[in-house]
Amino acid sequence: MNTADLGLPVDVPSTALFTDQYELTMLRAALEAGTAERRSVFEVFTRRLPNGRRYGVVAGTGRVLDAVENFRFDAGVLDFLREREIVGGETLEWLAGYRFSGDIWGYPEGEVYFPGSPIMRVEGTFAECVLLETVILSILNHDSAIAAAASRMSSAAGDRPLIEMGARRTHELAAVAASRAAYVGGFATTSDLAAGFRYGIPTVGTSAHAFTLLHDSERDAFQAQVNTLGRGTTLLVDTYDVAEAVRTAVEVAGTGLGAVRIDSGDLLLVAHRVRQQLDELGATDTKIIVTSDLDEYAIASLAAAPVDAYGVGTQLVTGSGHPTSSMVYKLVARAESAGPDAPLVPVAKKSSGGKTSVGGRKWAARRLDSYGVAEAEVVGTGPVPPELADRQLLVELVKGGEAVAREPLDAARDRHMAARAGLPMSATQLSRGEPVLPTEYAHGASGSQ
Repeated sequence: MNTADLGLPVDVPSTALFTDQYELTMLRAALEAGTAERRSVFEVFTRRLPNGRRYGVVAGTGRVLDAVENFRFDAGVLDFLREREIVGGETLEWLAGYRFSGDIWGYPEGEVYFPGSPIMRVEGTFAECVLLETVILSILNHDSAIAAAASRMSSAAGDRPLIEMGARRTHELAAVAASRAAYVGGFATTSDLAAGFRYGIPTVGTSAHAFTLLHDSERDAFQAQVNTLGRGTTLLVDTYDVAEAVRTAVEVAGTGLGAVRIDSGDLLLVAHRVRQQLDELGATDTKIIVTSDLDEYAIASLAAAPVDAYGVGTQLVTGSGHPTSSMVYKLVARAESAGPDAPLVPVAKKSSGGKTSVGGRKWAARRLDSYGVAEAEVVGTGPVPPELADRQLLVELVKGGEAVAREPLDAARDRHMAARAGLPMSATQLSRGEPVLPTEYAHGASGSQ
């Protein structure tokens, strides 16, 4: 659920300086050259997935809508640009009235993507579109990396819920965005209250080792927690001796104890021992939650363990080794002149070193096999083949400068679950491999991006 749905008083500050200086110097030069008002099409895509990954996950779309809406140059920002002599005169005057008035299309949030997928398409004048490059990439690269890691973890966890608890392992604002992206990727809850407040994500949390160490005994700590939070609470049992702690926990809370948390040691072995002990003590419904630097591989290794939920921090908020999605924002078409009816012509980068791009305003569709399973990502320019017309992936996000695709966060989460389920079974294998779908180019859009 998003902020607007909740009616929460959360304001997104101006995003005008969430950009690189060369966006403004390009604007300045284009204004002076008379090319700034040429109609242009920019696209966001990635040339490759992180090594070994089978698919990517689109996340951050809702945050992009906020960022575009709040891209405003107020007096303080304009004074800064003037004082630093970054731009001046005509450019400052132009920026003072900046409002994005173009259109944005993109893969809906939660959808999967592959190399070459036109994840987002931004259309308008060169001047208004080029300014958005950095902030759009900043959001999509970060959030999509976290969501991809979250998706792999949630797939490995199966029906067992995942708790996002990485706030202390990253920048305080990045933590909120990471929690949001993790929820899109399949996590159930977060420990971060700012994420719960801003995005309506369910929040959880009970106690840390410090609470146990505060008290004269582990029993005193457990008793204080149960007295305050009730028998359904989760008690942390690995501060001293795990077996003794489990015994004490059941004595204090009774067999109705909600859960115990294990945060260290050989989690596979300890979980089996704790489950056996809980059952012998009659606490057969008490759940076991494990934490401790988990990633998708560790979660998969615990599939046969009597674990009921996982808490993940560091590996999640760092993208499990891949903290960016390597997305780029490239001009793929522009008008021959500033005239409103001037035709668009494809443009493309042709440099060496694997950084070429494909020109032309693109569509994308996912072709299915006879079993209804995705078999290819088809990207093209020009008319969409009739057989792919109802399989198109891009949706309208912004029309005439106004966001038209805001949605509850749960919608993106549900979309991701459905999109992942529609991929070949090998998509969720954790072994290294190529993208699970090939990218095919049609109608003149061919070659590498």
